[in-house]
Amino acid sequence: MNTRMRRAAVALAASAMAVSLAACGSADNADSGSDSSQSATKGDDIKVGLLLPENQTARYEKFDRPLIEQNIKELTDGKATIDYNNAKQDANLQAQQVDTMITNKVDVLILDAVDAKAIKNSVQKAVDAGIKVVAYDRLAEGPISAYTSFDNVQVGKTQGEALLAALGDKAKSGQIVMMNGSVTDPNAAQFKEGAHSVLDGKVTIGKEYDTKEWKPENANSNMEAAISALGKDKIVGVYSANDGMAGGIITALNAAGIGGIPVTGQDAELAAVQRIVAGEQFMSVYKPYAPEAEAAAAMAVALAKGEDLGTVAKDKVSSESAKDVPSILVPVTSLTVDNINDTVIKDGVYTAAEICTGKYKAACDEAGIK
Repeated sequence: MNTRMRRAAVALAASAMAVSLAACGSADNADSGSDSSQSATKGDDIKVGLLLPENQTARYEKFDRPLIEQNIKELTDGKATIDYNNAKQDANLQAQQVDTMITNKVDVLILDAVDAKAIKNSVQKAVDAGIKVVAYDRLAEGPISAYTSFDNVQVGKTQGEALLAALGDKAKSGQIVMMNGSVTDPNAAQFKEGAHSVLDGKVTIGKEYDTKEWKPENANSNMEAAISALGKDKIVGVYSANDGMAGGIITALNAAGIGGIPVTGQDAELAAVQRIVAGEQFMSVYKPYAPEAEAAAAMAVALAKGEDLGTVAKDKVSSESAKDVPSILVPVTSLTVDNINDTVIKDGVYTAAEICTGKYKAACDEAGIK
């Protein structure tokens, strides 16, 4: 983990423990199985399994993994061992990886599910083997013991509000395209819900897509189809649920000769921040990964040691198969060219030099990014 990321972790970690957002669901099914008193008390020499969903999005390997691993090491005086794997967007592979974690007898598993529903049986198998499961970033089905993520409905609202602000009087003069995330990701449904709550009745949605596997190339194909169906002069803006897809969308817009229309995003990827500086993408949602990683590590270590989560997780969420799961939800920020200095640069995610390379330098200078 590099020095900048360590600084970001130290600066932001404390905020995770202070977040208090209500997010209770309506499920009536099995309890989460979060009673940590069932676990025997252990020392720092715990074994933690970490399973992340894909490597198409830059955040998982660049931020989530090193931050989680660093926090676990700090919380256990360097004595914990961490078994890591990435499913590369393959739900079947991830199920096999859970089996491997069970075979390796990890004490606790941090799991970011490729497919939140498909992973349910694997979660049950882990719990049956005496392994507590922390759902990370996505609310996996099954008897999970803890959960941390961002306020995902608020993410969608933040995107929708930014798009409306960017459109201004043009909101009623044409149509927008909505490019949602994958149907296998419960977060995508929440992003969509939040966006629709803001956009419905205020814009005309000409085309809307659920993008398979969140892949930029699929978003690109969908955008090409939308341009063909609606006509390039009719599209005034695009709701994109994340930055990777925004890149594919903007490529399609440029190829069709469409420029200057607002496109949203999420994750504050470096390429997206550069597109924002250049005026190609209007905004992204900045999600500070350090407090989310801190929360996952804190809950995982507590569960592995048989400690009470009450001092760590102040919220409760519910899924179709688990209710009142101890949770930590982290707030988000709308990232535009006006607050790059105060967000990703201030928090040490990127330096101005990393953002303002080559063709972006003049735009950075104009925007006062330093």
